[in-house]
Amino acid sequence: MKPAKSMTIRLSPEQAEDLETVATVDNQPISEVIRAAIAEHIEERKRDKRFQDSLRDRIERAHRMLSGKKQH
Repeated sequence: MKPAKSMTIRLSPEQAEDLETVATVDNQPISEVIRAAIAEHIEERKRDKRFQDSLRDRIERAHRMLSGKKQH
């Protein structure tokens, strides 16, 4: 398993205060609230048809680039 990756985000004062409030009320570390929100967002995107289509298109373009084939 890969080690956790550290990242930095910038929040508005209002977002930071809201995040701290949610974490406090839920009795969770802020980092866990953020990880849960990111996981939920990623799962939502994976279920989105437009996202899936765009992802497939990008994958196909990358395969064409690697194989040297031109797009018609």
